[in-house]
Amino acid sequence: MSRIAGRFARVEPRLRAGRLVMGLMSDLPRKNCWTIGEWAGETTPHGMQHLLCRASWDADAVRDDVREYVVEHLHDEAAVLVVDETGDVKKGTHTVGVQRQYTGTAGRIENSQVAVYLVYAGMRGHAAVDRELYVPRSWTCDPDRCRAAGLGEDTVFATKPELARVMIERFLDAGHSIGWVTGDEVYGGNPKLRAALEKRGLGYVLAVACSADVATRAGKFRADALAAKLPRRAWQKLSAGAGAKGHRYYDWAVIDLADPAPGHRQLLIRRNRTTGELAYYRCHSTAPVPLRTLVQTAGSRWRVEETFQTEKGLAGLDEHQVRRYPSWSRWVTLAMLAHAFLAVVRAEEHADRPGPHDLIPLTCNEIQHLFLAVTARPLNDLAHRLGWSDWRRRHQQRSRASHYRRQAASQT
Repeated sequence: MSRIAGRFARVEPRLRAGRLVMGLMSDLPRKNCWTIGEWAGETTPHGMQHLLCRASWDADAVRDDVREYVVEHLHDEAAVLVVDETGDVKKGTHTVGVQRQYTGTAGRIENSQVAVYLVYAGMRGHAAVDRELYVPRSWTCDPDRCRAAGLGEDTVFATKPELARVMIERFLDAGHSIGWVTGDEVYGGNPKLRAALEKRGLGYVLAVACSADVATRAGKFRADALAAKLPRRAWQKLSAGAGAKGHRYYDWAVIDLADPAPGHRQLLIRRNRTTGELAYYRCHSTAPVPLRTLVQTAGSRWRVEETFQTEKGLAGLDEHQVRRYPSWSRWVTLAMLAHAFLAVVRAEEHADRPGPHDLIPLTCNEIQHLFLAVTARPLNDLAHRLGWSDWRRRHQQRSRASHYRRQAASQT
């Protein structure tokens, strides 16, 4: 927390931010301003709400601090930047960026809010280093709605690949170097993003649809048509990285593509050894690289799923109950900081104190459990509990009375 202390204009919000981060790492079944405020020993949720809504501090500057913290402690020359989006299912129409749209969280079209994240993934660990909220056209075409949600007057529509490009360039402009970028079909199917990465001299392994057209020396073909022409000897069994149940082995093949522009372009194909299902990736590198390097980069894509799972399960990334953009950006930034702390402690424990061979290395879940056991002292006395019970019931009574008055007014 001392790394971000200078981002706060007053000591009160700085101390409260520390309590909020501790609350985000707590074992509360639900994490919001009410539950964290009670857990942290405050008498009402107003202080936590003020921290997210009106207190004077710069969430984007804290985001930059999180990025520097992650890169400093998880630094790896072979690290990969992974871009992906995740959605939070929401009710109503007033939460910033919400509309009916597809979200992988639900696996279908739902009323949801979607954000794009940039994850730094290396051998020592992985954590999110940037975030951008996806604001649909239904919002950017309505300036009054954007203004009410705390979005700037200059907010314009940006696709998810455009948001990814902004975050990658922000990472590079901060003075960091990276060799590879990976992402799913949303990003691999966007030629502008691929061109921007090539212009910055970055290699990429980006997933594309089976219907993607690629140019070879023999002409232009669909990706799946090329895969069907491959002989048996073209496939190699390689691991895409270790998972919870062992190495992820697939069959892989690569086809050189024709392109007059500088660099080397290839189509990477992955085949499931059990089902035969195929996946396709467009690849670019400034110099020739072995197949194993492309495979390892493609395998880094799974790190973003692990990051989302940990950030949501341990740091409350998706449990915010806020409507306006400033509150959203502050909540997710502090959740990213909480998860980054767990990831850094995990990396340092693995490097400095690997432990006996009959125990698995410490996980983020176990670190959170132990950390809370020795540091957190939530206030649990009866008077505090009764005070919060009275506050909740009083607030709920005011809300119910307000609903009844509104209902009665609408019927007259």
